[in-house]
Amino acid sequence: MITGQSTATVLTTGAIAAPVLTACGIPRPKVAAIIAMSAIYGMIAPPISLPTMIMGSGVDMPFSGFDVPLLIATMPLAIGVNLGLAGRYLKRIDMEAVLPGLGENHAATYGMRLFLPLVLVALLLIGIRLVPGLSANLGIALVFLLGAMVGTVTGRRFNLFQAARRSIRQALPVMGILVGVGTFIQIMTLTGIRGMLVVTALGLPSLWKFVGVSVMMPLFGAVSAYGSASVLGVPFLLSFLGQNEIVVGSALSLFAGLGDLMPPTALAGMFAAQVVGESNYFRVLKYTALPALATILWAIGMILLANPISRLIPG
Repeated sequence: MITGQSTATVLTTGAIAAPVLTACGIPRPKVAAIIAMSAIYGMIAPPISLPTMIMGSGVDMPFSGFDVPLLIATMPLAIGVNLGLAGRYLKRIDMEAVLPGLGENHAATYGMRLFLPLVLVALLLIGIRLVPGLSANLGIALVFLLGAMVGTVTGRRFNLFQAARRSIRQALPVMGILVGVGTFIQIMTLTGIRGMLVVTALGLPSLWKFVGVSVMMPLFGAVSAYGSASVLGVPFLLSFLGQNEIVVGSALSLFAGLGDLMPPTALAGMFAAQVVGESNYFRVLKYTALPALATILWAIGMILLANPISRLIPG
């Protein structure tokens, strides 16, 4: 929720959650599916939803008033999908056996300063938005860099250079894919294919519009979820004029997010499989099929009920 990126979530929080979920007796492919789906919902949830921001920028719609619709779009699905995948495996486990050293009381050793990096990141990302009249935006990258710098002096000492090298090594595959995707989208724009897709989406009949958005946005998301939001999300958002744009944009973000499950890239599924040590990520995608279908139906329901849902938006 605070990064707006599913891959970053999988490689960080997912790596922490994986051994705990595995210790519950959940099969590794299902653990990876849980991590992948949770990461996708986190990418779409507030306070930072990059697919929604991209679509909003395409129609000159400010990223304001999206918090409640995005929570409606993600939280019920996140809870329902996780319970559906892992509910029957839940049991009491010995956390010390799963994660050795967990019982060490770092808070007693370092005091409350141990939490300063988290507090700083939360304040810069969320707290700053609660101050009336303040519109400062440091950017996600700078916020997390500041949090990392504070973390070097608040807890147990470590080799900063080695940690930076490991981080760059882990990030390079993702950056390589994103650079290639960005180039691909630019080429599509220059050759006119992007315009053709926009015109086709706008010209679909009412019923086929839902079929088109359910198929086209996730499939194009195989190239990039952000690319799907940019290339297809904007025209589909315009095609649903008459429905509340904020709610429709939140629902369309769900379609775009599912692109991170689509082969051949399937970024969320592929990296989740790596986190749990699963060599074949198609075994992971098998368990995400029903959650993906539930996500599509939920998003369609939000579009159909966009105007009633809009009454829940404060102000």
